Amino acid sequence: MTFRQHMRQTAASALAEFPSGPESGLYTVTFRIDSVDQDPRFPYLALGYNTEHEVARLLAEQASTEPWDARWNYAYFPPSGLEGVRIIGHDEEHDPRGAELHRREAHADGLWYEDDDPEHLQDERAELLDTRFHELCVDLARQLHADGDLVRALGRPVPVVLYDMFAPDEMFALTRAANPPELVVDFLSGEPAEPGA
Repeated sequence: MTFRQHMRQTAASALAEFPSGPESGLYTVTFRIDSVDQDPRFPYLALGYNTEHEVARLLAEQASTEPWDARWNYAYFPPSGLEGVRIIGHDEEHDPRGAELHRREAHADGLWYEDDDPEHLQDERAELLDTRFHELCVDLARQLHADGDLVRALGRPVPVVLYDMFAPDEMFALTRAANPPELVVDFLSGEPAEPGA
């Protein structure tokens, strides 16, 4: 099994644990892209969700919160959306199999590095590892849509919001790339305008 296959299989099985049906109010699946101790050698995905109930609760408790932020800004997500309900990737504690597969593939691809390697080599490989994992997460969301996993698990199509708290500007591009356009119209309405546009 490859790391990609492991991510796909684990994400699909995790979706089965999410609340389902219209009564759940689940309106988005969340992919928080992160790494253990902010080390690009150990990337993981915190897979979660948010619900209409949480948005309504937040707006009732914090009247000054903008509706778009309550729905889509990860800074306002509840634990189910921010911390996720399943960690998958290179995290020894939460996903030892994923950690093993990722390390093996990073070594095979010449991307692994050690703490005592030259700094320029560490930086170069860290950037490649980070880029690859972000691309894998986008591809994973696309596959969950294309293969019908989201509809099967949740009863309807919902957008997958991808975000990395250490690269917040990437959130819109990642989410746009990962979803059918019609599912992210509301989300993309909060995208900042290009300078000079």
